[in-house]
Amino acid sequence: MDTLTFVLLVIAIVIFMSLRIYLHQRRSKMTNVESMHSEKDVGEVETAIAGEPSTVAVAPAQGSSLRAADPAAHGEVRVEVSRVRKSFGGKDVVHDVSFKLVSGEVFGLVGPNGAGKTTTIRMLMDIIKPDGGGIKVFDHPVNDGTKNRIGYLPEERGLYRKMRVSDSLVYLARLKDVEAGVARERAEELLRQVDMTAHQGKKVSELSRGMGQIIQFLVTIAHDPDLIVLDEPFAGLDPVNRMLLKGMILDLKAQGKTIVLSTHMMNEVEELCDRILMINKGRVVLYGSLAEIKWQYRDNSVLVAGEGLVGEIDGISGKEDHGSYTELFLDGGTSPQQVLEQLIASGMRVDRFEVSTPSLNEIFIQAVKCE
Repeated sequence: MDTLTFVLLVIAIVIFMSLRIYLHQRRSKMTNVESMHSEKDVGEVETAIAGEPSTVAVAPAQGSSLRAADPAAHGEVRVEVSRVRKSFGGKDVVHDVSFKLVSGEVFGLVGPNGAGKTTTIRMLMDIIKPDGGGIKVFDHPVNDGTKNRIGYLPEERGLYRKMRVSDSLVYLARLKDVEAGVARERAEELLRQVDMTAHQGKKVSELSRGMGQIIQFLVTIAHDPDLIVLDEPFAGLDPVNRMLLKGMILDLKAQGKTIVLSTHMMNEVEELCDRILMINKGRVVLYGSLAEIKWQYRDNSVLVAGEGLVGEIDGISGKEDHGSYTELFLDGGTSPQQVLEQLIASGMRVDRFEVSTPSLNEIFIQAVKCE
């Protein structure tokens, strides 16, 4: 090997080794940066847990749309409503309404009379067509196939009054392409669940109003739908039948069904719903999880009970003794977490510490007044 060739070979080896060292150092730096980001993410999660949870957007500017955290992360998206609009006689009844429904949730659709709830439901059911926007059910536009996977309980009840109870369940399930034998088995099982087997041979007209409403609900789910839309299902029910219906709704949720609950009864929404959509005058007012919305409208105070006196606490603008507990009013710059830390540091044994939140009924009234 001559001298020139040897020199060129040495230079090539040096360049190659230098390049390997450079690439190794670059990978090390990238790994360290990723680790720092991961630690930061963990810190942010810990802060979110210890501090205030995320809030939901409220009362957007005209023309904008409310958005909550994408619910798809918590289940299969079964319904997607995108900026739907509907008007009658030149008057907007539903304007720019968007939401998603996922499997295994009870979704509350709430609002005052004339807010556009029933119109929204009828567009979802393809009873009326929207003037604009889009609706997908089970990832498709609504068609005969998707309709067979939906159970709908309208506000205006309607059964064949001269038909026997069991025949009603079988007949209406058959209309949803359920085989006759399966429909009969399903009808018998549902009647057993509500302890109405003894009434299966009666005509619908012979039932009490409450029993008739329960049968109407059974008809709604007789074909085992994946999406169940209930418009004012508790109207006129006595406490016993109301409890029975709530139990069945929760059972359906546990089975992975998606339930839409449209009702004026805010206490039922608080008991049953995971997320809500509140509309007023055809527009979205609130959209998100019930916990987030209640936190957004929380009062600026905390309720404290325990052993020992509540001493001087920084960041408190006042306090009120309610006998079994004390209400501390925050100054706006202090978080509940900071108050709790001070109480514990003072030596007080805290048995109860609760952020004061209004009822959904109070939120409903407050949100509608702001529109």
